[in-house]
Amino acid sequence: MGHRPWFVFAGGGTGGHLFPALAVVESLRERGEGIDVSFFCTERALDREILGAAQVEAVPLGVQPVPSRPWRWPGFLLRWRASVSLCKRAFSDRQPAVVIGAGGYASGPPVAAALRLGVPTFLLNPDAVPGLANQHLARRRGMTGVFAQWPVTRDRFPPPVPVMVTGCPVRRAFCSFGGVGMNARGAGAEEDSRGSDVMERRVVEEARQSLGLDPGRRTLLVTGASQGARTVNEAMIRLAGVVASWGWQVLHLSGSADRERVARAYAEAGTPGAVYPFTDRMADAMVAANLIVSRAGASTLAEILAVGRPAMLLPYPFHRDRHQWHNGAVLVEAGAAVMLEDLKDASANVRQMSPVLTSLVTDDARRDKMAAAARALGRPDAADRVADRLCEAAKTGDRKCL
Repeated sequence: MGHRPWFVFAGGGTGGHLFPALAVVESLRERGEGIDVSFFCTERALDREILGAAQVEAVPLGVQPVPSRPWRWPGFLLRWRASVSLCKRAFSDRQPAVVIGAGGYASGPPVAAALRLGVPTFLLNPDAVPGLANQHLARRRGMTGVFAQWPVTRDRFPPPVPVMVTGCPVRRAFCSFGGVGMNARGAGAEEDSRGSDVMERRVVEEARQSLGLDPGRRTLLVTGASQGARTVNEAMIRLAGVVASWGWQVLHLSGSADRERVARAYAEAGTPGAVYPFTDRMADAMVAANLIVSRAGASTLAEILAVGRPAMLLPYPFHRDRHQWHNGAVLVEAGAAVMLEDLKDASANVRQMSPVLTSLVTDDARRDKMAAAARALGRPDAADRVADRLCEAAKTGDRKCL
């Protein structure tokens, strides 16, 4: 190992916890300084797959989510203590330069161990409303600071907790497009003679073509995160004929369970496009789109803002703290998105979604205004800003306020 600084990330269980952290890893590695990176994560296969693809060492922990039923507490506490002990042994053998909690229950033991050993310790908090893990960990003595996506989050932590508003780190693939391909540039639109606009159109067309889409046709992207969204899928199955009437094409990321049903509905309605269960090329998918229908996970919203696309948001309705709704409210207030409650009844969803979608797809000026608001709200430099502060702490051992 030598004397290379060791950056330890902690958390996982979902892409929303992994991808912002990996964007920071990407920035750290680009600096040309030799570093080692490990990710103390959950035992889920998703963590191994995503971290393996990013060439980051995965250290699975046996810790489980905090149980809601009292009789499961003894088992939880045993796993918690075992995980903390594992982290303390690892950090005693070789002290990390910094430890960064990326969210989720697996972030708890490494952060707790780091704080006990006096290691500079940070939290990534992309959500407008902090999750339970971050709320608890932020209050622990010795916390160096919290990186937040939006200013509204400052009020969600007690005053002693130092909060730095950096934006949510997104991977380089999303930052390289710079909000290209404005909504007026669809099939039949007058070609802009400016060279930059021609280049932007080419990037959008290449992204569409690479995903099996018509490069010149306006595109609706529907995404329900990595597993798909059943209620959104059901609504879009019923809206397939409406989408066909617009003359648009659809790129729908349905999850594996509903892919065949969604694809069949579009085919029967004569709606052009492509249906995939999942894609690891989300940057291309968002760049290809003129409008995005999406959940309101914090990292997904950060990617939408980085690419500069208008969105209709349907927050996941089953979280007790409604944190996706609070995330979406930030975009709505900025004029970058519209938001609807995701209803359990598909017919009710169709009744509310149809007029809103129709009004958006038929109003180029409105979509362009929303796209501009999205770009203004985005912080594509977030990964670099976070990495800068981590490098500073690694070099100085500084545990003071951000």
